[in-house]
Amino acid sequence: MTEQAITAAVLKERSRLGNFIRRRVADPTDADDILQDVFHEFVQAYRLPEPIEQVTAWLYRVARNRIIDRFRKKREVALADLTGSDDDEEYTLDLLLPSPDGGPEEAYARATLLEELQAALEDLPAAQRDVFVAHELDGVSFKEMAEASGTPINTLLARKRYAVQYLRARLQYLYEPE
Repeated sequence: MTEQAITAAVLKERSRLGNFIRRRVADPTDADDILQDVFHEFVQAYRLPEPIEQVTAWLYRVARNRIIDRFRKKREVALADLTGSDDDEEYTLDLLLPSPDGGPEEAYARATLLEELQAALEDLPAAQRDVFVAHELDGVSFKEMAEASGTPINTLLARKRYAVQYLRARLQYLYEPE
């Protein structure tokens, strides 16, 4: 493939792929980084002897993998509220998801669960989603959020509580035995 063909593919897919990533990654900076990584990998892949046959499918698969990698790196994310646990044990998103190293079936289940979580987050009202994402995924304290937004801490706590209740109900089917 020539440089012109690579450029044409990037220009053709940039907007749609960027939107795909931004719908799944809350932080715009992370989304832009992922998009850049995907296109960098795309250019590198064309230097290999085997050509990419389905460029669009390949780009989306790489984007999904980069999104999963982003969630994997957020090991400090506490999600005890999602488990319904009342003890003080610290849970992380990675502990609640199938292992990324457990083979293709677990990798698929992990990707599916992350997609379901992202879809459920997108269905939340913006105020609830923003508080949940900031606290659980980005590690921002309620005090920091209150100072930055001017919103009382109790209001932020209530928004997160409503978000957790919704997510529990929405994602319950994933944890119920068939």
